Formats: sequence, structure tokens, C-alpha cells
Amino acid sequence: MANQVFSTLDSSKTQWYHYKAVIISGMGFFTDAYDLFCISLVTKLLGPYLLPCRRHPKTWGLATGRGCFHQWRCSVWNASWTALFWFVPIASGLSFSSSPKAVITTLCFFRFWLGFGIGGDYPLSATIMSEYSNKRTRGSFIAAVFAMQGFGILSGGLVGMAVSAIFRATLHAPAYSVDPIGSTPPEADYIWRIILMLGALPAAVTYYWRMKMPETARYTALVAKNSEKARQDMSKVLNIDIPVEKVEQNVQKNNNLSKSFGLFSKAFLQIHGLHLLGTASTWFFVDIAYYSQNLFQKEVFSAVGWLPPAKVHECP
Repeated sequence: MANQVFSTLDSSKTQWYHYKAVIISGMGFFTDAYDLFCISLVTKLLGPYLLPCRRHPKTWGLATGRGCFHQWRCSVWNASWTALFWFVPIASGLSFSSSPKAVITTLCFFRFWLGFGIGGDYPLSATIMSEYSNKRTRGSFIAAVFAMQGFGILSGGLVGMAVSAIFRATLHAPAYSVDPIGSTPPEADYIWRIILMLGALPAAVTYYWRMKMPETARYTALVAKNSEKARQDMSKVLNIDIPVEKVEQNVQKNNNLSKSFGLFSKAFLQIHGLHLLGTASTWFFVDIAYYSQNLFQKEVFSAVGWLPPAKVHECP
């Protein structure tokens, strides 16, 4: 029965549900990228706010009335990966206290947990799309899911510019060259918090639709050992009738093989150790170059002369 389900999935025509799966899986990458890379804009917004004077570091701090959310207290609880990176953007925006050190400390704490949520969602999003796709379109659909990361990066920049422009038009603050400290009024404390909190919106939508999706047939049949449930789910998803058949011998063989050794066993290390090491190490080195370049892009452009250096206020 399970093999019948798998073969039907692999040979099925591209349907609306495949595109729906691309959107739902891709929204995970979209949210990941937004939450990760909007921090480069947030740090620029926090810079003049927490360090208005270069020569006198004792002037650090948020003046009276700043740090509008300092009374809030947030806690972290156990949740699923998608729910975790829905909660953490909210908690990041509520980074409490009125001193720069405390604000940055709590912000770093919640950003650390954001990494756990995103790290769990990355393989889940790609795996969901891979197991729902047919053979002909599997590569292009997985590529489409990963491409949503680019839209997330662009959205982070657009949201940052839009929120900043709204506050700039509303507050009518003087330019930095005229009044460095007055150019960041107390209400500016809302800007970076709003940018971070908006990352929770796509995460909440993703969480809702992920909960409505049935488990993939390969998980249900091979891991949960419920071939009938896999057949029913895929019949509903693909809008076709998958006939009931006896469990084939090669499926049983795969099930027995999965029981023969565990993830942390010596047998797994001998069979898949090099595969795991090669995949993990190359991904690690790619991340070093990719994420550092994106997170510190403005500093790189300034260092090579593509952007003018930021103006610094010299206190008397």
C-alpha cells in the first residue's frame, strides 16, 4: 500500500496543492530571512539612539520617557519550532529596561532563541516540499521554497524603510547634522521594536497553515507505520483514488532497516557518517560567508568606499 502511495505521489500531475505546499513551506523561509536580516537595520536604528555622543560614553542611555516597554517581562516556554520564531520576534520587540546594556542583553538573549527556531524550521520546510513533490518538479519546487528567503530579505528592508518614513513624517524631528540628540525623539524607540514584532505575523500565518496540512505520506507510512492513513491523506490531497493493496515486501524491508540502527549508533556513523560530515561542514562554511555578508553589508560597503561613512557627533 505504501509503495502505491509513493509511486502515485512521484508520478502525479502538478496540481494546486503542490503550489499551496510551495507557499506554505516557502513562508517558513520568508519568515526566517525577515527575522534574521532585519537586525542589520535595527542595529543602525539603535546606534544613534543608544550612543548619541561619541566622546562621552556616560551619556549612553535612554532618557526619561524612552524605553516605552520597560515594564514588560517576557518568558520563554517550550513550543514547536514555528511557534518559537513566532514568539521570539514579539519578545525581541519587548526587550525591557531603560539602559542600553540591559536592552541589548535581552535582545541578544531572545535572538539566540530565534536561532533555534529558525534552525529547526530550515530542514522542515525543505523536507515538506520534497516529500509532497513529484519527481518531475521536485527540484524546481524546492528551489522556489529557498527563493522565498530573498523575498524575506527584501521585505525586511522595505518594512524598515516604511516604518522609519512614517515616524519621520509624523514626528518632524530635526536632522542629525542640526541636532544629533534631538534627531532621535523618545517615540523613535517604537521603530525598531515594530520592525522586529512584525516578523511574528508571517510566522503566525505559517503556523496556522502548517497545522492544517496532513503529514507527508513518507513520514506517515515509514516513521509512523500507518500506511492506511498515508493513503487516505494523499487521496484527499491529490483528489484521486489510491487503491488499497497489501503491504509490499520492499516496504517491510525498509521498515526493518530503519529499526536496525539509530541516529547515534555506530552503524549509522559507518554508513552515513561521511555524508553527514560533508553536508554539515559545507553548509557551515556557506553560512559564514552568506550571513556575515548580509548582516554586515553596510559596513563592507563603507569599508570599500561604496557608501559614505556615517556622521558622528563630537560632544564638546
